Amino acid sequence: MSIAKNTICLWYEKHAEAAARFYAETFPDSALKAVNHAPGDYPSGKEGDVLTVEFTVLGIPCLGLNGGPTFKHSEAFSFQVSTEDQEETDRYWNAIVDNGGEESACGWCRDKWGISWQITPRTLMEALAAGGGEAKRAFGAMMEMKKIDVAAIDAARRGD
Repeated sequence: MSIAKNTICLWYEKHAEAAARFYAETFPDSALKAVNHAPGDYPSGKEGDVLTVEFTVLGIPCLGLNGGPTFKHSEAFSFQVSTEDQEETDRYWNAIVDNGGEESACGWCRDKWGISWQITPRTLMEALAAGGGEAKRAFGAMMEMKKIDVAAIDAARRGD
């Protein structure tokens, strides 16, 4: 058994396994590794319930904990997924939003379990890194968007 030195622990009310399966089906280099059942009763569950789920999202090791309703997710934590083009941006965005998630602003969306995702085309990050007028124009265009429109960002980069 190999245990990662650093693992992201995500607290779910009770659906960590469903979330992990969705991530594994949606993103490359993602997998459900193990489902662990509670050896005894605990504050938000009973012996035999799914307690933790070990999985990876885009190669990042994660542990989903079915901890009950005490803590909720917020945008203070998000997965940022870098995309190459509009097709890839649409694929991930639509998978999350169309599966009970919700749109937010500036490339952010939230899945139905409350985890926030930034679906960020590479061209936007390159524009912001360029600085100056190019960054300012791309940033201004992004501020008007929910899902990022790659063609609009590219046009803003050029000053069109």
